[in-house]
Amino acid sequence: MKKLDFIFRRVSVRRFQPKDVDDSTISLILEAGNSAPSARNLQARDFVVVRGKETREALARAAGGQKSIAEAPVIIVVCANPQRSGSSGERGKFYAEIDAAVSAENILLTASVLGLGAVWVGGFDEGEVASVLGIPVRPVALIPMGYPAEEPVRKERFPQRC
Repeated sequence: MKKLDFIFRRVSVRRFQPKDVDDSTISLILEAGNSAPSARNLQARDFVVVRGKETREALARAAGGQKSIAEAPVIIVVCANPQRSGSSGERGKFYAEIDAAVSAENILLTASVLGLGAVWVGGFDEGEVASVLGIPVRPVALIPMGYPAEEPVRKERFPQRC
């Protein structure tokens, strides 16, 4: 079980120290996201790294004013890129969304292993986020991250059912 502790210890962190996260750490986290499995290995996901204060504040507004987004030193925006999925229509969109979600999990786990805190934010106006970032792909998750300024308690999980 010790090898899996990093999975069971991961919690959502929403308060961050004002300390920057260096580029090499972010590169490693992105490499982990890019290493996630994907449908037919087409890797139909993209990542946008946001550091600028004004952009973070605009993303926070697009997410209903969530303070953790504006206050985090870095945000990784995980996007679905259905044009790269190899399929058209709803199926291509579905594959790209799954690719993005699996990558986001790798990003969250890697941040935790490296001593960073992070949280998956899925409640936001997709069109507004895409406009703020000037991107042609669909944002699926905003992941604010940084060095934790809190130690949240892991929440109880529902019992497993088969």
